[in-house]
Amino acid sequence: MKDTPTAQVDELYSPQRMIAFGLQHVLVMAASPIAAVFLMSKALGFDAALTTQLLSATFLVCGIGTLLQSFGPAGIGAKLPFVMLPGGAPIILFILIAQQTDLPTASGAVILSALLYFLIVPIFKRFLRYFPALVIGIMLLLVAINLAQISGKLIAGTPGTANFGDTDNLLLALITIVATVLFARLLKGMCRQLAILLGLVVGALAAALMGDISLSGVGSGPLLALPSPFPFGPPNFDLIAALPLLLFTLISMVEATGQTIALNEVLGKEDEAEQQAQVPNTIRGDGLASLLGGIFGTSLIITSGENIGIIRATQVRSRYVTAVGGLFLILFGLLSPLSALISVIPAAVIGATGLVVFAIVGTMGIDMLRKVDLRSHSAMYVVATALAIGLLPIVVPGIYDQLPSQLRLLLSNGVAMGALTAAVLNYLFIHVGQRSPKTAPLHHS
Repeated sequence: MKDTPTAQVDELYSPQRMIAFGLQHVLVMAASPIAAVFLMSKALGFDAALTTQLLSATFLVCGIGTLLQSFGPAGIGAKLPFVMLPGGAPIILFILIAQQTDLPTASGAVILSALLYFLIVPIFKRFLRYFPALVIGIMLLLVAINLAQISGKLIAGTPGTANFGDTDNLLLALITIVATVLFARLLKGMCRQLAILLGLVVGALAAALMGDISLSGVGSGPLLALPSPFPFGPPNFDLIAALPLLLFTLISMVEATGQTIALNEVLGKEDEAEQQAQVPNTIRGDGLASLLGGIFGTSLIITSGENIGIIRATQVRSRYVTAVGGLFLILFGLLSPLSALISVIPAAVIGATGLVVFAIVGTMGIDMLRKVDLRSHSAMYVVATALAIGLLPIVVPGIYDQLPSQLRLLLSNGVAMGALTAAVLNYLFIHVGQRSPKTAPLHHS
């Protein structure tokens, strides 16, 4: 097989490498399903048994979704090294719907939203040509900033709480980041590619030495955790109640477009038509994984931008590696002691690891924007305006809280708003009227 980025997508490594690289993907992103379930549990008053069941179901569905995206059977999944995770915004919307109505209605809203993915794809793919490198570059920058903010909160805690800026957490984050950088600089070969995982392990060991890890509850539960479908009873389908999640589905499609094109860039696939052809498959994979999420009691399960940063950092591009990661997620879902073991890793350690990965995603956005002539008057204003609109809800959380709920839902998603603003302005500046030579590069990927 030729040693090119494109060929490496289908590369098979030795079993030891596959296991190590797959585990790296999972551990770096393990905080997402754990945080999502614990947030639901706290907000909706679930007991310990139901919380454990939902954590198991979330890991299981994320694993199945990751396998779908890695292998892409029957056009469901992009055949790309994606890892699937519960989206932060969908979890919040699930909680709000459940609080306003009931849990069966919230599950019904997830199922309706999952079906909408399949219904909208034929229409949505007609608009993919309006998402060139300029739009995707801006989206990646906003994704990185948004995720970095989340990682920062994992490290520092919530402002206004007693443990905000705790020095132990800051020290753990510093140790994790320094260890990751040192491994990336000093190690060679496979060990260098595992720098992110090794940095996380060093951070966890430091936490154990500092007394910040307790393993007392790891083996207390049952060995096997088999999630049950419809844990809240038969779903109730209410279109009005489901509207917030249905609207987010459209936003999610924009994000999936950016992630698919960005991942193709990392993989060395420069054919724009080939990149866009894979977007509907990514969206259908999101749809089926989300449908399973609705059946097993969680919210939408979608492709994550985090693993794109891991692939860029490690240069391990094989979709079979993420497939192994998917098997690990399924294993964590079925064996409760494993998921309990992951959950004891301090948030500050995972947050520090994520901070490095998300910053790498930001460098990818910068790299894509380098292909655009930003000295052009049009390009300058497209980028500046899109970043302004996208950054506002990220750097000033709650700025739109006084607006009607549906409008607030749209405007508060800085990533989607920045990307949509860039797409609209790119269309107005480039596709309407005469095109000038200086703005032509906005079409190139």
